[in-house]
Amino acid sequence: MKSIETYFPALTIEQKQQFESLSGLYTDWNAKINVISRKDIHNLYPHHLLHSLAIARYVRFTPGSVIMDVGTGGGFPGVPLAIFFPGVQFVLLDSIGKKVRVAKEVSEAIGLKNVETVHARVEDEKRKFHFIVSRAVMPLPELVKVTRKNISREQINALPNGIICLKGGDLSAELHPFRRVAETVSLSDYFSDPFFRTKKLVYLPLS
Repeated sequence: MKSIETYFPALTIEQKQQFESLSGLYTDWNAKINVISRKDIHNLYPHHLLHSLAIARYVRFTPGSVIMDVGTGGGFPGVPLAIFFPGVQFVLLDSIGKKVRVAKEVSEAIGLKNVETVHARVEDEKRKFHFIVSRAVMPLPELVKVTRKNISREQINALPNGIICLKGGDLSAELHPFRRVAETVSLSDYFSDPFFRTKKLVYLPLS
């Protein structure tokens, strides 16, 4: 929890309580349904929650925005972002039902009113969103192909609508088609933990 408070010191009491509750909830659910590597569950806060919140360092979503988290798994980055942005609506989508169940149960347990969980393939989701977010779910060209239809033309944020994804490793090949428009940020610019040295945030406007 200290890793969250260090970088986000302005959290409300309710937000702190919600983040603190995630430790026990994810530990319990992960023992039943493996959504986080069992070797990594003790790194829940830096490797999963703080990693998800890198998006909140990059952009402050305007209240009333609607965001879809594609391939949310157990709720990353959607659940931490929903805590951080209580005035923003989040749709957490995954094609694996048992993982969606974890995201749903965790969201309900901490009282998130701005989360909808959806068990579906993203190809079948027809609604419009201001942003698509994801965490290492698929190569960017594929993500663009299946979500371009979901990007709203309504602009209410300072940042133009599009895709914001969290990735690691060498991205040169998958970013090549978008090299003139995509922005890449090294997460080590945001967080000092060595874990983030190979982690990046990629923003691609699609409005």
